Amino acid sequence: MLALFLSAFVTFFVVIDPPGCAPIFASLTREGSPGWRRQMAFRSVVIAAIVLILFALAGSPLLDALGISLDAFRVAGGIMLFLIALEMVFEKRTERREERAEEIHRRQVEQHRAEPEDISVFPMAIPMIAGPGSIATAMLTTSHSHGTGLLVALAALICVLVIMLAMLLASGAIMRVLGDKLEAMITRILGVLLAALAAQYVIDGIKASFGV
Repeated sequence: MLALFLSAFVTFFVVIDPPGCAPIFASLTREGSPGWRRQMAFRSVVIAAIVLILFALAGSPLLDALGISLDAFRVAGGIMLFLIALEMVFEKRTERREERAEEIHRRQVEQHRAEPEDISVFPMAIPMIAGPGSIATAMLTTSHSHGTGLLVALAALICVLVIMLAMLLASGAIMRVLGDKLEAMITRILGVLLAALAAQYVIDGIKASFGV
């Protein structure tokens, strides 16, 4: 069970990427009060948790209803995660997040809002935390787990979301400590790990499909 927990934890941590989300959250909430930032952090993580747990629990029945085999989903999910890993290694994912944050900030300035725009549902909860990659990972990680194994996988997911919440709440201090260069280095390392995990998903799916 410890091996399952560690495997699920590492996978969720790499895909959800709390170190990568923290600076984006800091940018999106820079105009808000401390109380409003805390509210956005809690709301973002709670909404993302509901989405991910829902897909983790209902993923297999959904695939069955659509006539999609689990092995085919493993291959498709692995390819998707590999593309995300490439973006992390070459910093494309960070650039896209930053562009989205700047767009929302620009819209706030143009509209002269008295209070900052609510960013908890979009873009923080969806798609930054509960994006296509993390949803696919939740379904893949729990698809072959039952009983205690399912609880262990869900516990790993919840642990990562708790870390995400802590990093969002401390995002300002984290950015002052890490800086852009160290954050970019961490993102690249996580991207390499994710690429290896994605390749393993594809290999497992192909082997099971062809009975290798």
